[in-house]
Amino acid sequence: MNSGNQRLDRWRRRTEFPMLGAALLFLAAYAWPILDPELARPWQTACWALTWLTWAAFVADYSVRLALARDRWSFVRTNLVDLAIVVLPVLRPLRLIQLLSIVTVLNRRLTVSLRQHVTMFAVVASGLVLFCASLAVLDAERGAPGATITTFEEALWWAAVTVTTVGYGDFYPVTSAGRLIAVGLFLAGIALLGVVTGTLASWFVEKVDATKEETTATRAEVEILMAEVRALRSELSGTPAANGDNVPAPADDRSG
Repeated sequence: MNSGNQRLDRWRRRTEFPMLGAALLFLAAYAWPILDPELARPWQTACWALTWLTWAAFVADYSVRLALARDRWSFVRTNLVDLAIVVLPVLRPLRLIQLLSIVTVLNRRLTVSLRQHVTMFAVVASGLVLFCASLAVLDAERGAPGATITTFEEALWWAAVTVTTVGYGDFYPVTSAGRLIAVGLFLAGIALLGVVTGTLASWFVEKVDATKEETTATRAEVEILMAEVRALRSELSGTPAANGDNVPAPADDRSG
């Protein structure tokens, strides 16, 4: 491994958990004013400043990693999620994409089996998608004329029925920003359902394969046992065992 890649890997190892902390700090600063609309103005300003400060931290981290990369164009092509985290949050409804850093850190750190890896990834991603979509749609809809989503409980219910593709229609976004969030939630729901379905299918296939292996092993054990029985009966009858003979020839008991 060349020195440039070594420096990049060292930087990643040293900063991934600070970046994870920055993402969680961003989530708290973003969520607090939305969940508490009566929050005092100074606190709202502090939360606003903190969201931009964490975004600046992600920009700095990406810039350093890009500078350390030996092949910068390859780095950009293979780190499109990180690029989106840096570029898209300039648009307020898309700032929550910074939270993808939580999933990427978990993706690098999980050392369990592939299925457990995928399951953990799906659980964490589903929770983040539901919570963040609820916050974003509530931020966009609350106070809009004709809005049906005006509380966090309503936003969470809407996000749940939307991401699962149920769509009761009792709550729906009426603003352009809210509808944009809904489109993103549609896509996330399809992706998450695909992950869950694929994981379940993999589990069933593995169970079937395990059953076949057990059956094959049982048959082999039976054949070995039959061979041992044939050899034992041959010894008792005083005749050599013949390959493929299931039962030795019976002794002739007829006299003279």
